[in-house]
Amino acid sequence: MDHKADHEPPRSIDALLPAEMARKAEGIGAAKARLDAVTLLTLAVLAGAFIGFGSLLSTVTVAGTADAWPYGAARLLAGLVFSLGLILVVVGGAELFTGNNLMVMAWAGRLITVREIARAWTLVYVGNLAGAVGTATLVFLSGHHASGGGAVGKAALEIAAGKTALPFLDALLLGVLCNVLVCLAVWLSYGARSVTDKILAIVPPITAFVAAGFEHSIANMYFLPVGLLIKAFAPAAFWDSIAAAPEDFADLTVAGAVGNLAPVTLGNIVGGGLLVGGVYWFAYLRRR
Repeated sequence: MDHKADHEPPRSIDALLPAEMARKAEGIGAAKARLDAVTLLTLAVLAGAFIGFGSLLSTVTVAGTADAWPYGAARLLAGLVFSLGLILVVVGGAELFTGNNLMVMAWAGRLITVREIARAWTLVYVGNLAGAVGTATLVFLSGHHASGGGAVGKAALEIAAGKTALPFLDALLLGVLCNVLVCLAVWLSYGARSVTDKILAIVPPITAFVAAGFEHSIANMYFLPVGLLIKAFAPAAFWDSIAAAPEDFADLTVAGAVGNLAPVTLGNIVGGGLLVGGVYWFAYLRRR
């Protein structure tokens, strides 16, 4: 007789309870922070590319909808398809800077040091940037911006220009709100017992942040470069097709892109690290 089985807790298909999710998040954060640099960078590049794919699909979805769809309906659909990015990250296995802001739970629990968390965040941020910019470059070189009679490229330009026109405080606060929802999506996925559970947990929060127009630093690493590339290198035929000129997007500059990413990144850290990770650690793990 196997007496070991008598001492094992019963297995369940039920979702984990929040207190169990908190312990799981803490352990995952510690494990991620200690991955070797090559693995961390590789998985981060993948995540940047995955978020780029979600951003691409979202851009295609809103292209040409300005006069055909109500604003809210178009935004809702854009958010729904953007969920592809985080689904690929969570289910496919990749390292995303915004989701990794939950590592603060492992730091608060004294499982990792400030140095370890800073190293992990830096490597993942750089890898995400490489993956997102690389995806944007490939998309531009493919001539994808000319799709739909130039409607896709026009949508990409308008999205990027709108981001670079944001004032610092607006970008910061939109970044806070965004990563509250992104980290809630990751948090909910920790309670999942199956791939289906994870997908269903991810879609509503991600749809909400995109539909609301909140700012995600890694998505912007795709949106901003692809807009800049179109503005700088798209042929005259493209500009004729959309009845516009590069001068119409004056706010869309490299300096403007950096000026967007800085406050959005800071806001993402506050929203995900403090308002989600910090709050859940305080609620469930502080008594230890």
